[in-house]
Amino acid sequence: MSLGQIIFYIFAAMTVISAMMILFTRNVLYAAFLLIVTFLGVAAVYIFAGADFLAITQILVYVGGILILMIFGVMLTNKIAGQAVTTEGQHHFWGTLIGLSLFGLLAYTILQVNFSTLKWIQKAEVEGQIIQDSTIQTIGIQLMTDYVLPFEVSGILLLVALIGAAFIARRQLD
Repeated sequence: MSLGQIIFYIFAAMTVISAMMILFTRNVLYAAFLLIVTFLGVAAVYIFAGADFLAITQILVYVGGILILMIFGVMLTNKIAGQAVTTEGQHHFWGTLIGLSLFGLLAYTILQVNFSTLKWIQKAEVEGQIIQDSTIQTIGIQLMTDYVLPFEVSGILLLVALIGAAFIARRQLD
């Protein structure tokens, strides 16, 4: 077993263990911190899969934006109410049953797929290409040349959504 495989298994185990710990913790703040570890582990798995752009997007959007916002929201809510934010364990049976059923369905589907018949895998085997080149530079050039208008429109749309969210939050505090 190579060093790359060992590191991959470490990140995969870290991702699965932190995701399982999210299920069993009762403190919402701890769950949010564990979600950071899970998202970072998923980003590492993306890197090993050759999807470096997805890994960077995962870190920037989910860890850097959404999750930090969630943590601040939980921390501010915790301070306002003066008590710890926890979850109640009334539906553990149904949650476990649905989660295991979904896992079984996904595992069965993955085991039924014959990956050797996929055209891009056959092409990579014929050409001897195992590791892809980085896609970040290509995507960056495409975003700043051919797709600059949609990129800027999406940025303005996100800015308007942020201003609207701040306006709604301010109105609810008054």
